[in-house]
Order: sequence, then C-alpha cells, then structure tokens
Amino acid sequence: MTVIRRYGLLAASLLMLAQPARAALFGNSDELARQQQALQQRVDALDARLGKLEAAMQQNQPLLDMLKEVEALKAEIARLRGRSEVQANQLDTLGKRQNDLYADLDQRLADLAKAAKTPDAAQPPAAGSEAGPGAPPPPAPSGAASKPDPLAESRSYDSALALFRGGKYKGAIAGFNDFLKAYPGSALAANAQYWVGYSYYAQKDYKASLAQQKKLVATYPDSPKVPDALLNIATNQIELNDMAGARKTLQELVAKHPGTPAAKLAERRLAAFK
Repeated sequence: MTVIRRYGLLAASLLMLAQPARAALFGNSDELARQQQALQQRVDALDARLGKLEAAMQQNQPLLDMLKEVEALKAEIARLRGRSEVQANQLDTLGKRQNDLYADLDQRLADLAKAAKTPDAAQPPAAGSEAGPGAPPPPAPSGAASKPDPLAESRSYDSALALFRGGKYKGAIAGFNDFLKAYPGSALAANAQYWVGYSYYAQKDYKASLAQQKKLVATYPDSPKVPDALLNIATNQIELNDMAGARKTLQELVAKHPGTPAAKLAERRLAAFK
C-alpha cells in the first residue's frame, strides 16, 4: 500500500509538473502566432502603400513630363530674353529711321513754303516802267544760267529716297551720290549724305556707314542732321565692337545737342552701358 501510494504521489507530481510546461509551450505558440499575424499585417500594409505609390507615380507621370517641359521653357525664355534685347535695339533703330523720314518730309515742306514766299528776282518789269514799251528785257543776273532747276532737284532727291524706302539700298546710294554731285549746295545735301550712310548701315556695311556719317558731320557741321548722324555713328561703333568709341560719341551727342530726339535715344543707350 505504501508503494502504491508512492507511485500515486509520483504520478500526481509529474502531472502537476507537466501542466505548467504544457501551458508555457502552448503560450509561446500563441505569442508566435500573434507576432506572425502582426508581421503579416505590416507586410500587407506595406504592400498596400507600395501599390498606392506605384499608382500615384503612374498618375503623376504627366506632371513629371510637365516639369520637364517647364525646365525646357525656362531655357527658351532665357534665350528669348536675349533676343528681345537685341530686337529692342533694332526697334529703336527702326523708330529712328521712321522719325528721320518724317523729319525729312517736314523739312522739305518747310523749304517749299519758304521758296513760295520768295519773290522772283528775275521777273521782268511791268509795262509802263522806266524801260518803256518795246525796250529789251534787262540782262539776266550773273550766274542765273547755272542756277539749278528746283523741280529737277526735287525729282532727283525723291527718286533716291523712294529707292531707300523700298529697301533698294544700293540704288539709293547711287541715287543720293548723283544728287550730291549735281546739287552740292542744296538744302537737302546733308540729308542725302545721311541717307547714304544709313543705306550702308542697312546693308550691314558698318565701316562704310561710319565713314559716310563722319563725312556728314565734317562737311555739314551746322546741319540739323548732325545729331542723327552722331547717333548712327555710335550705332556703327557698337556693331564694330568699339564700345569705348560708342560711349564717347553718345556722350558728345548728349552734351552738344541736348533735347533732340537723337540725344534722348543716346541717353537711353548710355544708361544701358552702366
């Protein structure tokens, strides 16, 4: 009975020891299962986020393409700004040319009006004067035979100017040079000389244009076209990369001819040098 009781007690003891071990074993298994489930949930969440990111990238591809286009447009804008500055200078030049044409027309109209008010000195005396009837006409004043024909002079100048306006600069140069040879003392001689220089400039022959405009300043120092010639001289110097010479010419123009349209343009160009 004692032995049986001992075996019973031993079995009971073993059973009692087995219960915590079984609980610990199954408890660890549950914890692992819980951790595995949590890890799987995190993996699933990451998969979901990755899917969303891939979808977003696909949806934002047009936006990325637009960003590339924006960068390309920025480069194009920078290039166009450079061209805009060049064109602004060209617009100044074209505006100056247009103003010159109008000023030329105004001067011609003023000259014609002045000529219309001047009495003809060669007009013969009226009947009943001291010469008496049948008397021979008074002799022509000295040099009358060499007096230029105003209509021929006007036609010659107009013909050359029409060639210039039509962009036929070589013909305009020849026409204005012929005018200067035929009518060196004309009130329009300085204008003709200016258009010769400007025609060379329009052909991008800057050295020839520079020489012709300097000739105008030297030959007709009191002409109203001198400020315009100086401005064109500076423009040619800029084209020839003589920036120091251009600055000096512009400063001379502003100092000697203040208030003129050419001087105002010169001030703008001097400001651009700073």
